[in-house]
Amino acid sequence: MIEVRDVSKRFGSTVALDGVSMQVERGSVLGFLGPNGAGKSTAMKIVTTFLAADSGSVTVDGLDVAQRPLEVRRKIGYLPENVPLYPDMRVHEYLDFVGRSRGLEGADLKHRLGWVREACGITGVYKQTIRELSKGYRQRTGLAQALIHDPEILILDEPTTGLDPLQIIGIRELIEELGRSKTIIFSTHILQEVEPVTERVVIINQGRIIADGMIEELQRRAMGSNRVYLTFDEVPANLDSELGGLPGFETLLAMGEAEPGRYELRGDFGPDLVGAVGEMALAKSWRLRELHESPFSLEDTFIALTRQAGGSEEIHLPGGKEVSA
Repeated sequence: MIEVRDVSKRFGSTVALDGVSMQVERGSVLGFLGPNGAGKSTAMKIVTTFLAADSGSVTVDGLDVAQRPLEVRRKIGYLPENVPLYPDMRVHEYLDFVGRSRGLEGADLKHRLGWVREACGITGVYKQTIRELSKGYRQRTGLAQALIHDPEILILDEPTTGLDPLQIIGIRELIEELGRSKTIIFSTHILQEVEPVTERVVIINQGRIIADGMIEELQRRAMGSNRVYLTFDEVPANLDSELGGLPGFETLLAMGEAEPGRYELRGDFGPDLVGAVGEMALAKSWRLRELHESPFSLEDTFIALTRQAGGSEEIHLPGGKEVSA
């Protein structure tokens, strides 16, 4: 549906994008992650035809964005980082204007206006001027304009900026619902926003893609090994040798005097280390107070992969995918 091939973009001496490539399949949701200034917005502006790439190519539903920009724009709903609003217009006037600009009229326009008003939670401010709106309601109005023409593709650049926690949950639920029938890319630097709505992420840093894959795969790559934590009321004798015989065992680390009786067991991801330790504890009557796996959070994953990429390490993901960093 969307294919970005070896795209580069410079602004003077600043390299905004450096050979970026990624694909988004039809009907999927992609989380596009990176810190501020990483190149997310530049990449999205190129995909939506607002900027031209210096090199490389982008196709949207088979259409080259440089050669057929108007056809591409008809397929896309775009919420840029800075929402394009006319402050002197009322919300309903603005959305009516955008809808007509998108070719809607009559009953179709009325239906879509009613839908975006409810879906984006702007009923209470529908007759107000945009100048009077809070930042959160301006963001919702911007999302409504991206959705007014019921596009096949949504490009959302930081869609929850300025929203309160309840509003963020509402936008997440809307993205999740829309993702069942639309192709969506949404960028963010707030990592907790990604996991509820998608399983696949692309991470960009300093204009380069440093990781691309399913969240679970990236977490495993960042962790390096499975980590199981266990705490004993009384530490068994010969604990190292007892646990050392478990399938997939790598190391056992004592957490130190600050956490007496607590250990971190590291091993391969395949074997069920928690189950194996639990069975051994029952068989040997060990008194365990804690036994659980501790996977990386998405934030831990992002930090670890970014640091690896900063060290020019190649990130090899499960399934043979490789990203040179």
